[in-house]
Amino acid sequence: MQRLLDGLLALCGLCICSPLLLLASAGIRLCSPGPILYRARRTGRHGHEFIMYKFRTMHVAHAHGTSPITADHDPRIFPFGNFLRKTKIDELPQLVNILIGQMAIIGPRAEDPAIVAAHYDTAARETLRVLPGLSSPGSLYYFTHCEDMLTGDDPERLYLEQVLPLKLALDRIYVQQSGPLQNFRMIGRTVVTILQVLCGQKNFPDPPEMAQARELLGVELPTPEW
Repeated sequence: MQRLLDGLLALCGLCICSPLLLLASAGIRLCSPGPILYRARRTGRHGHEFIMYKFRTMHVAHAHGTSPITADHDPRIFPFGNFLRKTKIDELPQLVNILIGQMAIIGPRAEDPAIVAAHYDTAARETLRVLPGLSSPGSLYYFTHCEDMLTGDDPERLYLEQVLPLKLALDRIYVQQSGPLQNFRMIGRTVVTILQVLCGQKNFPDPPEMAQARELLGVELPTPEW
């Protein structure tokens, strides 16, 4: 039933957002030479790899490294691409991934296979029991608390050491408690959060799952020294 609902929502979303998809495509074509879509290899349910679709937000020919982690003010991103990222419009092509059954509307964020192989322990792999999604407690926390904080010479290290463990713990809480009601609540939280960001809000409270996530980790994580 959930798979059918996700498919219907994805199809409706593609139809409703089609003008926005066309405008985004035209903007990318005008602003940066190269393909409109970015095809990212990601790890999905049960560890199976798939190609996740996003609007391209980076220059094709860049000379600033190939880290899968994007720093704040990353020079690889062109200005219109930055707008697409801030508004999450760049994520809309993933509705196609949902339509063909590779993703869900709500689910843990699909991660780069290299990061999964090197940094997911047995507990973290609990997030691979379900389909990855457009939004989840972990990905929403990353959006509101972490994206603009990954600065400095080594944003990938900051992400792996200080962000990823807590993000995964939040998504493990989702996996353990997921259901139709939780999914609808998460959709509502995601829409409200994006609107708040568009209205200029900068500071957000911790997600309601935070206490459980810290308890799940078994330690009180130190506050990141951003």
